[in-house]
Amino acid sequence: MLVDAHAHLLPRDYPADAPECFPRMEPIDGDTARLLLFGAVRFRARDAFFDAERRIEEQDRSGVDVEVLSPMPPLLRYDLPAADGLSLARHVNEGTAQLCAAAPDRLIGLGMVPMQDPDAAASELKAIRDHGLRGVEIASNVLGTSIGDERFLAFFTEAQRLELAVFVHAMPSPTPRLPASAMGTYVVGLEGMLAVASMISGGTAAACPDLRISFSHAGGGFPLVVPRAQYFWGGTWNEEPAVPERAIAHDDGPSPLEYARRFYYDSMVFDRRALRYLVDLLGADRLLVGSDFPAMPREEPAGRTLRSLDLAPEVLELITWLNAWSWLGIDPPAGR
Repeated sequence: MLVDAHAHLLPRDYPADAPECFPRMEPIDGDTARLLLFGAVRFRARDAFFDAERRIEEQDRSGVDVEVLSPMPPLLRYDLPAADGLSLARHVNEGTAQLCAAAPDRLIGLGMVPMQDPDAAASELKAIRDHGLRGVEIASNVLGTSIGDERFLAFFTEAQRLELAVFVHAMPSPTPRLPASAMGTYVVGLEGMLAVASMISGGTAAACPDLRISFSHAGGGFPLVVPRAQYFWGGTWNEEPAVPERAIAHDDGPSPLEYARRFYYDSMVFDRRALRYLVDLLGADRLLVGSDFPAMPREEPAGRTLRSLDLAPEVLELITWLNAWSWLGIDPPAGR
């Protein structure tokens, strides 16, 4: 079995009387795709984004059994007025629930919330659960503020209370230190790292020990940086027993790596050597399959590079499907 835990959707349409700040999906002559227009975004959305039958066809073609569907990241517009952001989230969440209801054994949905208003975002989580969605997607920063900031703690506390999964998608923010052409590459890696690190250093991980949270693209550069944090905490290399008198920033723990191993990470890192490192450092029980489909093409078949690592069958099964159920809080399907 293979669960793609990082796949995206777009609503087919938006209400005719929607506020002007809402996105639009316009038909394309002679094409089953539609054109997403949202601020500066102009994106050709193929029909698999919004058509359940086409999604299942694509799953079967790629060897995918189940997809976890989250809103396409450009929809996470935290610069909208809070009331409009809430209205947009509710429309998208209703559409997500309807899409998943067409094939509930193959499609699992995540909602979205207006993180520009943390109180409204926390309050909306119950409605997400009532829709039958299994969690919520958020961006890695909210108007430049990392998600580990204390203003978002109540949101994560409520997600933990409601037992909803959280998926953090790296959202590049413009920076004068890199050109715009680096937004989708290096800046995504920076954003992922900052998001994970903020959850640890900002205290949210300590305050929400039972939060089930995953990070896109393995948290970007975080897996290469966390050993340095571990050294500062413990004063030793290779995660050897801590020597507090040698440590630069020791506390009573948990250690940075212990916090890191509470989280989940999708393994969309494009290289078997990077995958092997993630297995070795974070553990096979922390990793998920992800593809960004249909915004990006899947490997053919899905999970091809993962399977090339020659992992033990029981380890491979953790990554390909069992971890996804643990992250989502779902019992594994009977008979598997």
